Amino acid sequence: MKQGSKRKSAGREGRLDIRSVAAHAGVSVSTVSRVVNRNPRVDEELAERVRASIRELGYIPSRVARSLVSGRSSTFGVIISDITNPFFPELIQGFEDAAVEAGYETLIGSTNYDLAKMEACVDRMLERKVDGVAVMTFGIEGPLLDRLAERGIPMVFIDKAPATQKSLAISINYAQGIAAAVAHVAELGHKRIAFVSGPAGLHSATARRKAFQAAMKKAGLPVEPEYIVPGDHMLERGMEAAEQLLKLCVPPTAILCSNDLSAIGAMHAVSAAGLSVPKDISVVGFDDVRFSEFLIPPLTTVRMSRTDIARAAVQLLQQLVAGGEHQPLAAIPTSLIVRQSTAWVKR
Repeated sequence: MKQGSKRKSAGREGRLDIRSVAAHAGVSVSTVSRVVNRNPRVDEELAERVRASIRELGYIPSRVARSLVSGRSSTFGVIISDITNPFFPELIQGFEDAAVEAGYETLIGSTNYDLAKMEACVDRMLERKVDGVAVMTFGIEGPLLDRLAERGIPMVFIDKAPATQKSLAISINYAQGIAAAVAHVAELGHKRIAFVSGPAGLHSATARRKAFQAAMKKAGLPVEPEYIVPGDHMLERGMEAAEQLLKLCVPPTAILCSNDLSAIGAMHAVSAAGLSVPKDISVVGFDDVRFSEFLIPPLTTVRMSRTDIARAAVQLLQQLVAGGEHQPLAAIPTSLIVRQSTAWVKR
């Protein structure tokens, strides 16, 4: 039997723990502890010897033990608005992937735009002693999140962060993609362009509406008040908004929406009215959720990368946990994805 196999078998005769790894690697228990807890002060050659022993023995460090040593839970929380919106599961997947790579578990909370659920999410984060929280709700529920800030828990937000020492914001270039969307439908001959906005209290919804108005002005097109209809980023309201627009004396020939769910609702309303997308009405969404390309017709939409947002959130949380100066990140870009839900204006 090879020497390595003898060591492996011997290590597994009893309980496999940090002492087994130390004996196998020929180092002290404290050295193994520092390697497991990613202490950068360990000599790299020594650290690699410990990692090799961990792999060979199949040792799985106890997260509880690690938290006792490091004083950290190795867990990041992520709070989202609506788990039923396909944008957010895709965002969570990207966040979990990035967190695992960084050595963190993920605790997920969904608020469904309900303050009581938001409070329950905050309670869970505090109970689990998370090392940081990514607030991916596109809005700030200040009084509740103050409880996290009071305990010095790092937080990362989308668009706007509160003025606390351990809070940072991820910036998203909404104007980039929306300007491209307006230019696209304008080039197709559309002049009567409507916009279905998102919830009034969301920073992202306000930013998208303002970006639409600015893009229309730049294109030299009028922004008719009746062509801007409030929505809530849900299917049903997207459908109702489109129905409202179609009942106008002079209805729009193109409808841009603040998110893909609203756009899907709008497409349904157009079809229910006996019209066709894009022959009669062109429709554009925002987010580029996974199934938008499988709709009939496939949805033209503005892509906002969930992976980029998730990785930025994890990166900023790591910087906040480590302390010191953080490295500012570039704004997350957005871009137009042209599919078959837009066409030349009907003559």
